[in-house]
Amino acid sequence: MRVVVPVSGSDPKTRLAPVLTPDERRDFTEAMLADVLRSLEKTDRATEVVATASVACDAPVTVDERGLDALVNDLLAETDGKLAVVMADLPLLTPDAVETLFAPDADVVLAPGLGGGTNAFVSRHPDFRVDYHGASIRDHRDIARAAGASVAEVDSRRLATDIDVPGDIAEVLLHSDGAAADWLRDAGFELVVTDSRVTVERV
Repeated sequence: MRVVVPVSGSDPKTRLAPVLTPDERRDFTEAMLADVLRSLEKTDRATEVVATASVACDAPVTVDERGLDALVNDLLAETDGKLAVVMADLPLLTPDAVETLFAPDADVVLAPGLGGGTNAFVSRHPDFRVDYHGASIRDHRDIARAAGASVAEVDSRRLATDIDVPGDIAEVLLHSDGAAADWLRDAGFELVVTDSRVTVERV
């Protein structure tokens, strides 16, 4: 099965702009991508990266400036629906979490994100297509069922935790010891424990 990791290489992670410069956002994105690729590699799955601009990583990279929907739907058409897609902003990912994504015997396996998105999927059905706008996990359930596909969902915190906004950064420092966590520490980010929750500050 073809395994693809899409990533924005041009202007990634704009919602992290309050705490990271454009160059830092690009470097941090590549660090998260490295964590995702390492976890996939440890499951012996050949993986390719599709990026909107060139990125540095240890996998074959295809540059494609189209939007995510057009890109992934063309890949689904090319592979007759046999495709796995794992987003690049999942630095908590582990090989065990990857295996939970591929384990269910269903036509379409979905990994929901915490905010209603779809952080990864495995498709084995020729008619499954994607629509990443809005609450995509809900839409992908409906699309799969309308196509007559059986659907399974993966309940995994590591697959559900994508890093989009400054408040997400604490999750990386709390639960990961990979390249993204190292990058954040090198950039001066530290955990701060308050009465209500754990946050981060940059020193």
